[in-house]
Amino acid sequence: MRHLGKLITSQSVLLMLLSLAIFASFRYETFLTPVNLMNIMRQNSMLAIVALGMTVVILSGGIDLSVGSLVALGGVVAAMLAGQGSFVAIVIGIASTTLLGVVNGLLVSRARLQPFVVTLFTASAARGLALSITEERSIAVPSAASGLVWLGRGFIGWVPVPVLIVGLLYFAAWFMLHRSRLGLHIFAIGNNEEASRLMGVNPNRVKLAVYTFSGLLSGLAGIILAGRLGAGQPVAAFGWETDAIAATVMGGTFLAGGQGSVFPTLVGVLLLGMMYNLLNLEGTITPWWQLVLRGGFLLLVVLFQQRIVHRA
Repeated sequence: MRHLGKLITSQSVLLMLLSLAIFASFRYETFLTPVNLMNIMRQNSMLAIVALGMTVVILSGGIDLSVGSLVALGGVVAAMLAGQGSFVAIVIGIASTTLLGVVNGLLVSRARLQPFVVTLFTASAARGLALSITEERSIAVPSAASGLVWLGRGFIGWVPVPVLIVGLLYFAAWFMLHRSRLGLHIFAIGNNEEASRLMGVNPNRVKLAVYTFSGLLSGLAGIILAGRLGAGQPVAAFGWETDAIAATVMGGTFLAGGQGSVFPTLVGVLLLGMMYNLLNLEGTITPWWQLVLRGGFLLLVVLFQQRIVHRA
């Protein structure tokens, strides 16, 4: 029984995902079709990339509320530059959000400002910039920018490119967190920043690294989203920071930092995506009630997970 309890505690979000999948397979005939399952993975791949950056930031004891706005800005910049070639559009799109991630990191680490305040400011500034440079209009991605479109819609074999990118990023992040000195330092400052400083860790460098990483991933997600939609939209990714935090917390990462991992976050993203998919398959629930049900479901999941963690 003790081993069973440990398994339930460590894999609770995965068990929730499997339980929901079993329920859906009996209720909806189209749920287990390859087309529907692939659609869930493709649609949530961008959020999975954003949630990965959020997880690393939260593990260090911080928070990043700017990710949704950075997704929009990265997609808009890439779409505006797509006429000059996919390479230029992708590089500058990612560079623009990475730069804002550096700004977040510097203000948090050097200026000693609270991450909540800093990233809230960056979110407002990035969203305003995206709306300003586009004059509040969507920017179409020209068909000539085949590389950019391929990132959002392409396949390698039968695997969608966004799904493959997510897999590679999560494995790389897991290796960084659990097999590198930087990963050890991220967990250390998340647990106790002052103690880590006394052990020789430089918290300022670590904070700069995690916010830069989050900004880079947000830009990449925005570029993939622009390629998938065929346009850069300044109003894209509203509320993604909330979903990214929810997926991270559902995956067992402590909001206080210092404990968690990346693959449970990915399961949390899939759980969110499956929930949205089931609401759409139901068909009789209006979008507004879907928001209410989503919020209630997330609250129940987090409360359930906290109970089993405390019991453990």
